[in-house]
Amino acid sequence: MQLFILLIIIYISFISLGLPDSLLGSAWPVMYKDLSVVVSYAGIIAMIIAAGTVISSFLSTRFIKRYGTGMVTIISVAMTALALIGFGLSHSFIFLLLFAIPLGLGAGSVDAALNNFVALHYEAKHMNWLHCFWGVGATVGPVIMSYWLVQNNNWNMGYITIGIIQSILVIALLTSLPIWKKAVTDKNKKQENDSNSNETNDIQTLSLHEILKIPKSKTVLLAFFSYCALELTTGLWASSYAVNNYGVLSEVAAVWTSVYYLGITLGRFVSGFVSIKFSNKQLIRIGLSSIFLGILLFILPLPLWKIPSGLTLIGVGCAPIYPSMLHQTPKVFGNELSQAMMGVQMAFAYIGSTFMPPFFGLIAGYIGISLFPFFILILAFIMLVSIEIVNSKIAANQ
Repeated sequence: MQLFILLIIIYISFISLGLPDSLLGSAWPVMYKDLSVVVSYAGIIAMIIAAGTVISSFLSTRFIKRYGTGMVTIISVAMTALALIGFGLSHSFIFLLLFAIPLGLGAGSVDAALNNFVALHYEAKHMNWLHCFWGVGATVGPVIMSYWLVQNNNWNMGYITIGIIQSILVIALLTSLPIWKKAVTDKNKKQENDSNSNETNDIQTLSLHEILKIPKSKTVLLAFFSYCALELTTGLWASSYAVNNYGVLSEVAAVWTSVYYLGITLGRFVSGFVSIKFSNKQLIRIGLSSIFLGILLFILPLPLWKIPSGLTLIGVGCAPIYPSMLHQTPKVFGNELSQAMMGVQMAFAYIGSTFMPPFFGLIAGYIGISLFPFFILILAFIMLVSIEIVNSKIAANQ
């Protein structure tokens, strides 16, 4: 019963984890004008948040071991709530940069903590639905922001509203802390009494240099890099692209961003069932086909409906790719190397999400945001080539 209660709390926590992720892209068309900065500065904020996420993810294991998953989750969500309220109270770009630090640090810790807890204490199916619930938060966030943008472009209240929701979650997590501790204690006792357990520590610890020597590793890492670069760049810049290139109202563009994340959310929910009949390789190819079709709509001289339609197709296409690539890891590298590869894959994914959105921000600032669809087209093509090279090598070895 306790693990069931915790599961509900974890699902709610993952919704809150997704809430802030799409706010900046939705509000930035209004924010940069109020702050009197150039449009490309969104990339700086996004890079700081992503860098904080990378750092806290690497350090999360030490924190979890010392303080426990429940306490790490509480502290992380509290940092996120503080940062979001700070965003809402800020009227200076410098303050946004400062509050972006705890926003990134908090997001990375809670993500790693909850994923690790579910992996240890629940069946594998729950891990798949967690990312669907993240998508619920990422979809609802722009809707809340859109509501406040209609109210005289009040993006500050949009951030404060999400910050208040996170603060309520902190209170709920505090009340659940004894359940976290007891659940872990009961689980450990059960494992100690399990005389049939024959688990061994066969996981290999490899340096980055050693990992890069593994066949197919460089190509797989490039695929993870390009996927997260595409997903995050689209989420951050699609709204600004619609506003600046087509004169779309900022509140309408914010809703379209929500449509993109809704596509990812519903796509992951459906792909959980579709995976029963389709392999990971097939799901990835279906996803890539949808992404290319969505980008094609952006490029073609079609009416304005092409933007929300294209975003929907790109979102639905992104849905199965990331979890399918992660699930392929043991098959590609073997069980003994999968854990070592998994950590580096996540690192390269974060690097892509950290540096590529601001890199496009520089392109948008110096050349023009009209290059947005061509930029994500290049990333999609790199991902396609990388994945197919790996698939061909696997087929050749079978």
